[in-house]
Amino acid sequence: MSEPAGPPAFHLLAKPTGATCNLDCSYCFFLSKEMLYPGSRFRMADELLEAYIRQLIEAHRIPQVTIAWQGGEPTMMGVEFFRRATAYVEKYRRPGMTVEYTIQTNGTLIDDELAAFFKEQDYLVGLSIDGPPAMHDAYRVDRGGAPTSDRVLGGLEYLRKHGVEYNVLTTLHHANADHPVEVYRYLRDEVGARFMQFIPIIERLPAPRIDVPLDELGLSEGLARKAPWQSWRDRPLYRQEGSLVTDRSVSAEQYGSFLVGVFEEWVRRDVGEVYVQMFDVALANWHGEPPSLCVHSETCGSALALEHNGDLYSCDHFVEEGYKLGNITETPMAELVASEQQVAFGLAKRTDLPRFCHECDVRFACHGGCPKDRFIHTPDGEPGLNYLCAGYKAFFHHVDQPMRTMSRLLTAGRAPSELVGWTLAEDARVQAAVARAGRNDPCPCGSGRKVKHCHGAGT
Repeated sequence: MSEPAGPPAFHLLAKPTGATCNLDCSYCFFLSKEMLYPGSRFRMADELLEAYIRQLIEAHRIPQVTIAWQGGEPTMMGVEFFRRATAYVEKYRRPGMTVEYTIQTNGTLIDDELAAFFKEQDYLVGLSIDGPPAMHDAYRVDRGGAPTSDRVLGGLEYLRKHGVEYNVLTTLHHANADHPVEVYRYLRDEVGARFMQFIPIIERLPAPRIDVPLDELGLSEGLARKAPWQSWRDRPLYRQEGSLVTDRSVSAEQYGSFLVGVFEEWVRRDVGEVYVQMFDVALANWHGEPPSLCVHSETCGSALALEHNGDLYSCDHFVEEGYKLGNITETPMAELVASEQQVAFGLAKRTDLPRFCHECDVRFACHGGCPKDRFIHTPDGEPGLNYLCAGYKAFFHHVDQPMRTMSRLLTAGRAPSELVGWTLAEDARVQAAVARAGRNDPCPCGSGRKVKHCHGAGT
């Protein structure tokens, strides 16, 4: 018998409330997806829930499957919805199959009952927190424009009370991207996060949303420059198109600097204790293993999105007309995942790379980033360069030596956390050398800058 078509496993984000949310975060690209389903109640029906669970389990040819909920805000469905999902899992689970549950939530609706259920079913809860309250509340507001940090932290307390495993997803934008150490320490020390994801906010615009000529704004067509944009409501349906970005968006330089800033804190005390997704992904690529994140994988296509009505899309970032694969009530999920359209979508991540990327010394770690962000031009004018390219390069070059060291430690069967001691010892060596050097001498750290502009600054 021939092997079934399609991957043996894939990741699927199910959106039981579609784009509906109890918050109105200014930068949320997904809220506008309500426009794809006019008149919908935006609640996954019970028969579709059963079909989703059954087909997801049937489509996996390995003994592990993940049930992943996202939105919008999935907790708006209420705890009984998730109880029914668990019942369907038990109904269709194959003998010996392990099922893991994850949910990404803004945390504001988590109460005692829901947290107890998450613990009972061993959920991994992803909590969206953008840093200290002032940074979080800059854009993460409710539908009345009120801040939400207190309610998020209230939900976190319920998770802690019941011992629920959680991680933190932090979006990087104009309000927090210049404060890497402050954000990281808050998440580590106040929130208690031991696994963190940092997601850059990049809001694309086809044109400014104000009646001022481009040249008067210092903008030009074809370049990724910033333009004012207050709310997703200013643009009825967000699509991945346009070469301008909003003034809320993180810049490539900010993103690279943020990652470097967090890394410099992490490498001195938290290796092996705190897990930062981007650092894990980088280490996997340096060590020659498949990374856990599609953004920096050579190809993609194994991370799909299921809408509340059964529509299946190529990717959570491409929930728009041209990337709809079909509906699982009409075509089995396994067939849609294995379709020519989805295979081509995944392979395009590699085949559409510009020459500039093919010749890059950190291509093995980057692989061009997410296709949704490839909307600027290379230095020689070729389209398809990632908007974050400069930031990626700065970060990957900065961590090259530490990643090589951790890779060697892994190969030798030793813990990468040994890097902490080595880093602190090197700090002590550099500071001792700086104390002996003149202010105008080259800094002993090897940066190429003078001592007074590097490790001797402020002394």
